[in-house]
Amino acid sequence: MSWTTVCKFTDLVADTGVCALHEGQQVAIFLEKSEQKVYAISNHDPIGKANVLSRGLIADVKGVFTVASPLYKQHFVLATGECLEEPEHSVKAFEVRVQDGEVQLANS
Repeated sequence: MSWTTVCKFTDLVADTGVCALHEGQQVAIFLEKSEQKVYAISNHDPIGKANVLSRGLIADVKGVFTVASPLYKQHFVLATGECLEEPEHSVKAFEVRVQDGEVQLANS
């Protein structure tokens, strides 16, 4: 498997998203504070039809870390991309790792 560096770990702020470009598409990257785990999902909100998920708020919904879209507030699971309110509008989740201080996403 090959990996692409999309940002430095130090670019991330806990419980806040950043946007990066990976294989021609925008990806929302989040550092979840309590577990210090990095997640990556598509930045495109399929309901609001805009690239905004990196600006959403991280929330713990029944023990599952999610991001709430800033547009219509649907919750997307950070680990899987599933939309809790409307599963038919789920987004892609990316395999992510931190290697030598760099955040890397798996290539397709």
